[in-house]
Amino acid sequence: MATRNATQAARSRLATQIAQLWPSQGEWTEADYFALPDTNRIIELSEGVLIMPPHPTDTHQRIVGALYRHIHAFVETHNLGTVRFAPLPVRLWLGKIREPDILFVSHAHPERVGEQAYGPPNLVVEVLSAGTQRADRGEKFLEYARAGVDEYWLVDPDAGTIEVFVLKEGAYALSGKFSVGETLHSQVLGDFQVVVDEVFAE
Repeated sequence: MATRNATQAARSRLATQIAQLWPSQGEWTEADYFALPDTNRIIELSEGVLIMPPHPTDTHQRIVGALYRHIHAFVETHNLGTVRFAPLPVRLWLGKIREPDILFVSHAHPERVGEQAYGPPNLVVEVLSAGTQRADRGEKFLEYARAGVDEYWLVDPDAGTIEVFVLKEGAYALSGKFSVGETLHSQVLGDFQVVVDEVFAE
């Protein structure tokens, strides 16, 4: 028993020592952020604070996968630009790094496609979950608009809806709220359409 307690204490000390190698919350810089070890976790940087959202659920990943396939196929067919999915850092501005579930960057903005991080996309998709809904509808809603993201989709698995917001005079206006049985349209992607049922289908 004594040996086990000693081992646990040693591990605790080691964990504390490792944590001390990194900045305190509120003091993280982009250099610190990009010096983090490789991981498959989504990690964001905001106001010097490192943010690690909860692990995605199976439902979340299924919906992201379905939407990505539809968007990617359309973009590839029409040679419109680049489509990617998280984890992938997106620098909205210096010190503000988010990792949208899905992003699209038009060929008109090749300078926004980077190896380590992307610049502000033309289109961002976030799939809501209990752990991310507040940020997706709150901080990110304002941040994506400020960064000039032309179109923002909010996908709500519980409600079975996809809200499409379009940037107008620096703020998002609701272009359409699409439910099961309806067909989503995008202004940024031109003729793109997807039946909402196909996005939420199990």
